[in-house]
Amino acid sequence: MSSKARVMGRRDFMKASAVSAAMAAASPTVLRAAPTRSANERLNIAGVGVGGMGGSNLNACGSENIVALCDVDADGCAAGTIRRYPKAKVYKDFRVMLDKQKDIDAVIIATPDHSHAVIALAAMERGKHVYVQKPMTHSIEEARRMTESARKHKVMTQMGNQGHSGDGVRRVCEWIWDGAIGAVREVHAWTNRPVWPQSVEVGRPAEKPKTPASLDWDLWIGPAAMRPYHPTYHPGTWRAWCDFGTGSLGDLGCHILDPVFWALRLKYPVSAEGCISTYWSGLWKRVDPKNEQFPRSTIVRYKFPARGEMPPIKLTWWDGGMMPPRPEQLEKGRRMGDDDGGVLFLGDRGVLMCGCYGRSPRLIPETRMKAYKQPARTIERVPGGRHEQDWLRACKTGKPAGSNFDFAGPFTESVLMGNLAIRYPNRELLWDGEKMEVTNDKAANSYVRRTYRKGWAL
Repeated sequence: MSSKARVMGRRDFMKASAVSAAMAAASPTVLRAAPTRSANERLNIAGVGVGGMGGSNLNACGSENIVALCDVDADGCAAGTIRRYPKAKVYKDFRVMLDKQKDIDAVIIATPDHSHAVIALAAMERGKHVYVQKPMTHSIEEARRMTESARKHKVMTQMGNQGHSGDGVRRVCEWIWDGAIGAVREVHAWTNRPVWPQSVEVGRPAEKPKTPASLDWDLWIGPAAMRPYHPTYHPGTWRAWCDFGTGSLGDLGCHILDPVFWALRLKYPVSAEGCISTYWSGLWKRVDPKNEQFPRSTIVRYKFPARGEMPPIKLTWWDGGMMPPRPEQLEKGRRMGDDDGGVLFLGDRGVLMCGCYGRSPRLIPETRMKAYKQPARTIERVPGGRHEQDWLRACKTGKPAGSNFDFAGPFTESVLMGNLAIRYPNRELLWDGEKMEVTNDKAANSYVRRTYRKGWAL
């Protein structure tokens, strides 16, 4: 043992050990792709689903060559993005794009949740790097498949939970690893979602309007079961529908829970229990696992096992206007979280609060924050918090991006386990994460894997 190690205090030693272990858990060893571009050489980027968020992701990659754009509604929702890149080739079917255009290095996927996996797997199997909007997938098994595929094909990956590249989530990790609030045993996280109509109709809409001429409805449906077009699905509130979206938890869980999973080195829960609102829809009053929309509000209670010297965790998720109890330490009149939601870490020696994306972390009360001597930075920062640029750097250097699939895959599996619990409310589902199996309710396992429309199986 060196003299330096001999004089290190126990607290400093434990702190250093926790930091090292946590960083190792957050950035698992992966097979790195051999660099195909120098730092100054441009990548050829394709986008699939380029209206809305997809267009924003492409704009953030303006340093590269945007060579292909694919959207099932190219003359509709995606028209603005397509006009911005007149040199890019335009497609409606991603399969045609991947087969025909051989110069593509990397693909950004920002379609509705239900088609993430089928597109991303097709791209990775062709050796393309992928950036996939959150949540990575629509089902738990798809997340596992994508994680394994990224390793197999040695491609660089990133999930689109952009807060992961920000300073806030890093400070949360560093403070918790520093012991700022002691051992954390309980966490509460919440969101203002849904901000779209959800579980307010009984069944599917009865009317069958004409499909817009610009839209290829068969391609939009993709791997889901066919149903008639209706604007409540596209370009409307597809997140509310179980066949296409993943509800409030899928929409914001991968943002809000990111600092929780990273700082506390979580992987798979050992159980999850869902509680749901039943007032808003006659459909959900029946509490039927086959319900087609997510409930208006939910509470999901996860349990995670001990990790090294970190104790077991009880994590509770709240949405649809539901909120956790207000901590006694929080000053009267002071807001919890921000417009999109927030997190409360309850430690043995204090409370840490942050907003969505890990924004604005603070120890509470504010007097505690002002007295706290922040530790030195131990996590590398992403310049400007630019999430897409972190992925582009990974594609060029072979050093994985922060929310690569080795991190984002298990994270997504756990988020989606909450949606499985919502389908079987008011009972604790015991979960074997490695096997992807509910061990005390075999029927619930039917929602671990999806049924795919003919011709769209993975």
